[in-house]
Amino acid sequence: MTMWKKSTVVLLTALMSASLLAGCGAKSDSASNVAAGNTNAGNTSTEPVEINFHYGGSLNVKNLWEKLVPMFEEKNPGIKVKQTYLPPGQAASPIVDRLVAAKKSGQSSVDIDLFEGGLGEITAGEKEGIWEMLSETHVPNLSKVDKKFLEQIQYKGIPYRASSVVLAYNSEKVANPPKTADELYDWIRQNPGRFAYNDPATGGSGNSFVVTAIYNFLKPDAITSNDLAVMAEWDKGFNLLKELHPYMYGKGIYPKKNQGTLDLLASGEVDMIPAWSDMALEQINKKLLPETIKVTQIEPSFTGGPAYMMVPAMSAKKEATQKFLDFLLTPEAQEIIVNTMYGYPGIKWEEMPSDLQEQFASVAKGYRQFSGGELEKEMNKRWQKEVAGAK
Repeated sequence: MTMWKKSTVVLLTALMSASLLAGCGAKSDSASNVAAGNTNAGNTSTEPVEINFHYGGSLNVKNLWEKLVPMFEEKNPGIKVKQTYLPPGQAASPIVDRLVAAKKSGQSSVDIDLFEGGLGEITAGEKEGIWEMLSETHVPNLSKVDKKFLEQIQYKGIPYRASSVVLAYNSEKVANPPKTADELYDWIRQNPGRFAYNDPATGGSGNSFVVTAIYNFLKPDAITSNDLAVMAEWDKGFNLLKELHPYMYGKGIYPKKNQGTLDLLASGEVDMIPAWSDMALEQINKKLLPETIKVTQIEPSFTGGPAYMMVPAMSAKKEATQKFLDFLLTPEAQEIIVNTMYGYPGIKWEEMPSDLQEQFASVAKGYRQFSGGELEKEMNKRWQKEVAGAK
């Protein structure tokens, strides 16, 4: 064999060997990514998958995620969670608007992989189909969530925590608190000036008192209806509210915001109020309310609702995000949520440690959800005119 032919064979052999080694190396890198939790399809980089998580709320919400995210990342080293916090006053609606605009413009992906919001955000994006439908196949711990809360939103989100309005009362003055709505109304009549609820347009606890008074006269499913025709059935409830008006604190004074009524209860000016469970329990725990203040739920219950985690349908990192959601629904993560937020778990109470079940026994009796929206606006307008404006 001539010298140039030998050189050619050697060169070809070297090139083939290098090609095979490169192919094996690429396959190894890909396998390493999967083992590390890098579930972003087509990504052969050794860098972790980064999911973009947007959320808002008070500082306690921010504090919650600053505890949970590091826990998750420690258990899943192949995934990082980039947090974008929206302080109070920065509405969540621009996030929904961004996703809707991206969908309408034909974009194939978005830079938001996870979003925390309320029922309003789910409803706002429902028509445009911006939220991914979730299932136990990809988020196994969904089996721990009460199915009725998932079915209400067609599995377009995960109710990972919740709170409800309850009855907060001074146990030194009220030995036997009302157990039903009718017993509550009787107590108000028998104890004029000792009960207060806030202006319903300024806080959810007062809103819940008004909704409960109105919708207890209607069929059970009416409370979740968005049909404006239901307003024709509100008369009995508004008549009750007008009748109770002179028995309220100051013969009809309605404080502003949820904290307004809590302040009246703390100072002893009233003996009973409707209050958000998480606000009341946190303030009792931090000694901002007297030790004599207790909480209980009535039947039919006041209203409440969950905070939801939603996955944009155009997210390119759904598998990594689903792992994060599954982690949030573990009893370990839920215990931190309950202890930090003083609220209800997203999973069923029976899935939680027995000591927490006992601690929340007085309020963990469920709640009803009100549809809100235009109905809430119309209700508040009518309340201002017929109840607050009554003489």
